[in-house]
Amino acid sequence: MLRSANTTRSVYPMPARTSRPEAGARTPPRTAPGRPEPVLRFRIRITVGDMIAVGPGKIALLEAIDQAGSITGAAKRLDMSYRRAWILLDEMNRSLRHPVVDSAKGGADGGGSALTDAGRQLIALYRHIEQTAAAACRDDIRKLMAMLAR
Repeated sequence: MLRSANTTRSVYPMPARTSRPEAGARTPPRTAPGRPEPVLRFRIRITVGDMIAVGPGKIALLEAIDQAGSITGAAKRLDMSYRRAWILLDEMNRSLRHPVVDSAKGGADGGGSALTDAGRQLIALYRHIEQTAAAACRDDIRKLMAMLAR
């Protein structure tokens, strides 16, 4: 029921005012229901000519090989073909001083693949660079994220 014009109360109630959050306090996300929360991702790539020697997809492949114990298992986890996984590994091995994966041929034991020390070092260094960059840019990232419509 609508109120008369001389009433001081609004027909449409306003939300109660809240005090401003303290400096540094986290505010709840303002994302609309059903809309995904924005996420910032660093996409570090090292190129050699037109080829990507190291990038996020290749690091994910190495991590999947470490978990699955084989190129085939890693490719399945990442929803990519064995051929594509093999090409990515070949590009990395040709780009780096030391191979990142050591593979055993199939047979009675079924073969398999394992990361070399260079492969483990590559993953650790790549992830460390991501974390260091995110920490160094934390304030700017917060400002950038605040600019997004949510």
